[in-house]
Amino acid sequence: MSSENEQSAEPGAGPPEQLALIRETVRRAKVPRAKPRTWRGAALARELPVARVLVNKGVLHLDQFFDYAVPEELDADARPGVRVRVRFGAGGRNVQGGRREGGGLIDGFIVERRADSDYRGALAALASVVSPEPVLGPDLLALCRAVADRYAGSLADVVQLAVPPRNGRAESRPSPEPLPPPPAPPPGSWERYAQGPAFLRALAEGGAPRAVWTALPGPHWPAEIAGAVAATLSSGRGALVVVPDGRAAARVDAALTEALGTGRHALLTAESGPEKRYRQWLAVRRGSVRAIVGTRAAMFAPVRDLGLVVVWDDGDSSHSDDNAPFPHVREVLELRATQGRCGFLLGGTSCTVEAAQLVESGWALPLLADRERLRRAAPLIRTVGDGELARDGAARSARLPSLAWGAVRDGLRSGPVLVQVPRRGYAPRLACERCRTPARCRHCAGPLQAPDQRDLDCAWCGRPEGAWQCAECGSFRLRAQIVGARRTAEELGRAFPAVPVRTSGRDHVLDAVPGAPALVVSTPGAEPVAEGGYAAALLLDGWAMLGRPDLRAGEEALRRWTAAAALVRGQDEGGTVVIVAEPTERAVQALVRWDPAGFARRELAERAELGFPPVSRMASVTGPVDAPAAFLAGAGLPPEAEILGPVPVPSAEPGRPRRPGDAPPGESWERALVRVVPGRGAALARALKTALAARMAKGAADPVRIRIDPPDIG
Repeated sequence: MSSENEQSAEPGAGPPEQLALIRETVRRAKVPRAKPRTWRGAALARELPVARVLVNKGVLHLDQFFDYAVPEELDADARPGVRVRVRFGAGGRNVQGGRREGGGLIDGFIVERRADSDYRGALAALASVVSPEPVLGPDLLALCRAVADRYAGSLADVVQLAVPPRNGRAESRPSPEPLPPPPAPPPGSWERYAQGPAFLRALAEGGAPRAVWTALPGPHWPAEIAGAVAATLSSGRGALVVVPDGRAAARVDAALTEALGTGRHALLTAESGPEKRYRQWLAVRRGSVRAIVGTRAAMFAPVRDLGLVVVWDDGDSSHSDDNAPFPHVREVLELRATQGRCGFLLGGTSCTVEAAQLVESGWALPLLADRERLRRAAPLIRTVGDGELARDGAARSARLPSLAWGAVRDGLRSGPVLVQVPRRGYAPRLACERCRTPARCRHCAGPLQAPDQRDLDCAWCGRPEGAWQCAECGSFRLRAQIVGARRTAEELGRAFPAVPVRTSGRDHVLDAVPGAPALVVSTPGAEPVAEGGYAAALLLDGWAMLGRPDLRAGEEALRRWTAAAALVRGQDEGGTVVIVAEPTERAVQALVRWDPAGFARRELAERAELGFPPVSRMASVTGPVDAPAAFLAGAGLPPEAEILGPVPVPSAEPGRPRRPGDAPPGESWERALVRVVPGRGAALARALKTALAARMAKGAADPVRIRIDPPDIG
């Protein structure tokens, strides 16, 4: 058989002459079809021929909508909320056939169809509709606008965080039919809290209660979140749960599956993969699924008829987005609760100062257990106090005094023992060598640092400190030292050679460990869950966590300690926690009493006196040397704004990941802090955004970065 016969035998094939004739006939046909690049001469949609588009340009001076003409062929698909491709950046000179032409193709979203345009010149036409699926609804658009205004960012940047990338295969598959609402659940372990049953009852009846929930230690919090979600679904509404990491999401996912069965909730985490994640997101947007649990990006999930938003462990740094404009999950869910008039539940084994402020202001009510239940659920907390020092003279300088060794030995008889060691990044800048009290500035109480190992200055206001003396013990000597998890594991392995030693940290995080005797050495936040709970726990080097050069050092240390101690068995089962830290420290005493809410209230009162967040609103302005000062000088700040600094910021080390706020490797940058009184945060954000937009429009050479409510202010 010849090659020509082989070609003719293929389906749809023909002789070469016939194919050429067909191509030439199509090429010469006078079909009134518009060119897909410009749609020049194409008829426009008869009704609402103008589409208002949000273009994917995350620059502040272009933070607005742009009008485009809608060709008739795209009329049916060009609905509000769909993804489109448009020509952008051509200017107003290249106009042919009544259409603006040229420019580069860029993605965007249609936000509105209009009968006319405010723009008096020629409009460019929509290049194409990427997908007819409306993914940016009016509620989500309003939320993104509110978040952009609060954080002095652009709407396009927020929408990029809120709407996941498109996956054609996932979009082509239909979502399942929604299941009927489940019955209202029983109170279950919510009965351990005084107002717990009433909270569930209000959700089941369609109410919108707001609560700050200090959860009891133990493994019950995922089931309690699932109970709140089930109560909300029983009222015919939706629920959204945001947790800090995939391990916590997996625990809540399992609890929801047990409480609701399959098909009523979706899991949104990075581990799902782009196709599955987008398919789950579409199921939520289409109303097939009314409940969702996920990590940070899930805070924007378009849940229909939202009745409850839940955030667990809001003090975790994972809840603060690393992409502009750096929104925080807690604040976004507060906006959703206010705009959507839905329930709000902020929970954790600890309590942040922001959570205490919500209670103090009356915006939310506390959800606590009584002291008797707390004593039974919490482990026994022991410290290295004066009595132990009298019996063990070496304990004053030893890293593991006799009490700690005894707790490990006794705990290994009945189960695993957890050892928490501060990670590398928690070393303090400077602290007293004798009593380990952090060195603070006499002017603004900021942390002192010695960048050149000789002269002291403040990391907040930049003032030099030439005659520092410890206010607690009078010493003139400073120190900065910490021992890592790997060395701790080696020391414990030599001390208990017959016991297996497991480590859990940044490079290798364990999800769970069996209930057999073992030593589990973990960095904060990487503690695995033990089957049946840990028999004991050691919290080492507490001074290093308390000595962090940060306003939140005490709050963060207590949060890390309670998270680890909550994995230990209760006092009734013999659970014991030993913390190696100065017993008189306020955070240590709060752990001994297991009173994180009281600690947060006291911190809030002190910050109110000093004018620190969250009582005041604060913004950081970072850039090359002299750029922050010059920017703030012309920013038109509110008259009551106070500027601290600028001070140098650390430079990213070559070969290491660059943290938010670090200067590029090899460059010298500065940071200034701006704070305003309560109620003026919106004015501060608006002034900074306006000034930065004008700076970008002028094409300033030096970059300036703004972050509202920075999580780390030194």
